[in-house]
Amino acid sequence: MVTAPANPSETSHYITDAYYTDLVKVFADWDDSAQLSHDTVVQQRAQAMLYQEARYLDQGKFKEWLDLFAPECAYWIPGSWERGDPRREITFAFHDRRQLEDRVYRLETGYAWSQHPASRTNRLVSNIEVFQTNRSDVFMIRSNFNMTEFLNGELRPWVGYAVHRVQQTGEGTFKILAKQVNLINCDQNIRNPSVTL
Repeated sequence: MVTAPANPSETSHYITDAYYTDLVKVFADWDDSAQLSHDTVVQQRAQAMLYQEARYLDQGKFKEWLDLFAPECAYWIPGSWERGDPRREITFAFHDRRQLEDRVYRLETGYAWSQHPASRTNRLVSNIEVFQTNRSDVFMIRSNFNMTEFLNGELRPWVGYAVHRVQQTGEGTFKILAKQVNLINCDQNIRNPSVTL
């Protein structure tokens, strides 16, 4: 009897202790200036992907946004400025593929109570830097973001920097292996972000 491979849309099979250990390691010491990529093609692709991601989210195209991610991926908003370890520290969010798909499904129904009415958002992305890793097809991309949310007559700023761990595909595009969102006020009392950052 042949067993079908595990589906990351249905189970969290790949989120193991080894996965967490590797994730913490690769997000710990990536931002060394000596590792900056000077490949203009890679830089242009990184910039294009981040701008596309911001546009999808501002337009509420959540399925298209999710398509930017690899099948086995993680979305992480640390609750500390030091980024830490999601196994041992509070996070605002730590989602695998299955949880991201659940989140997108709820938003697409139009009945997510925290997004009724839906937020209007505008994202600015800047200071994009691409860092090489020990794998020629994997990069770390750092960018600053400033997102303004308008909800129920109130403007709310969300400010910080994001780190995308991406893998280059054969088509010359990137797939997001993991995204880490670092809010500058992460150690303060903030309301639950009902928008995707």
